[in-house]
Amino acid sequence: MNEDVTVKSRIIRYVLVAIGWVAVVLGVLGIFLPLLPTTPFLLLASACFMRGSPKLNKWLHQHPQLGPILVNWHQHGAVTSVVKRRGLIMIVLSFTFSIVMVPLWWHKLMLLVGLTILLYCFNRLPVVDIQLDPASVAEPDENP
Repeated sequence: MNEDVTVKSRIIRYVLVAIGWVAVVLGVLGIFLPLLPTTPFLLLASACFMRGSPKLNKWLHQHPQLGPILVNWHQHGAVTSVVKRRGLIMIVLSFTFSIVMVPLWWHKLMLLVGLTILLYCFNRLPVVDIQLDPASVAEPDENP
């Protein structure tokens, strides 16, 4: 019976780590693709890694590019002004391109409505520009 529990917990850990890595990949893609959000995927990855591999969770929080996003969200529930500005620019550019490219007027209208709703929701995200101090990001282990 004990072996059965161990096998199940090991399988759950592997599944959580796999989901975490998929979320990291989607989060990184979200940096470049305007309609794919970065922060929610990184939060999902962190939650999965927390339960599946604390070592990977620590790595994610210490990552020079991804760690500050997580720290800002965990501490303040916000994004930085740089992230918000880039997001707004990419959203507007991608929707403008799509509206110009689609031939049917009702597709253009649907895109315009989608753009309006997305901009409304995105602009409601709080902005906190933080200066990272060494204590805000997890420190690496001193003992190997």
